[in-house]
Amino acid sequence: MTVTAPARPAVAAAAATAYPAPSLWRLTVVELRKMADTRAGAWLLAITVLLAAAVVVVVTTAGEATDLTFPALLAPTLLPAAVLLPVLGVLSVTGEWSHRTTLTTYALVPRRMRVVAAKVLAALALAALAYAACLAATAAALPFADGGADPWRIPAQFLGRTALFLVVNVLLGVAFGLALMNSALAVVLYFVLPIGWSILGELVTALHRPTEWLDLSVTSGLLLEPVMTGRDWARLGTSAAVWIALPFVLGLLRLHRREVK
Repeated sequence: MTVTAPARPAVAAAAATAYPAPSLWRLTVVELRKMADTRAGAWLLAITVLLAAAVVVVVTTAGEATDLTFPALLAPTLLPAAVLLPVLGVLSVTGEWSHRTTLTTYALVPRRMRVVAAKVLAALALAALAYAACLAATAAALPFADGGADPWRIPAQFLGRTALFLVVNVLLGVAFGLALMNSALAVVLYFVLPIGWSILGELVTALHRPTEWLDLSVTSGLLLEPVMTGRDWARLGTSAAVWIALPFVLGLLRLHRREVK
């Protein structure tokens, strides 16, 4: 008696129908949840909140009258998030390799670019949530400050630039994590390389002009200024291409070629 096995394409099609691939939205929610599930993620978020609250209290109680308007209070409130949230961006990418969960992740979602897209969207969602929290903290503190005749005047362009400031810093962390795929190395270099480049730019005369265009900490800080010129935007775009776009592209190429094991 001979038994005929079912055709493989039919089995594959039935499996695909029974177990559809998770949507990008669902992957993004999962990645966002993973950022806060670990001890490191939870502590980073807690420290970010505490530092932002401390900045609001200090500026409100000890700041000068010119520092007690909504824009002037919002800018320093964003700084703790701009420094610490990129570390979560690093860990969200490198955690798969450090904890050796890549085999499970890419077995469930074989399309690697889809996983990367979910991680990027989760990082952007985290930046949006942090920005909303900073806005709320600033609005809650402003009634207790004496900011002059019109402290609530908020230019729409300033809101857009401050949101972009947070997004740029978070994407920097994601780019470093994607390029290096090692948590400790990526976190260390995320802090050391920009600081080292800034120091060299200050010490070496020949690097003064390149630093104006390639120091992301300086060019992104222009987003917190009241006004930005076209030259300032060009400097920001140049430095972002070097520090964010280039590592991101190299990381995608490395991810595409790297063996999952």
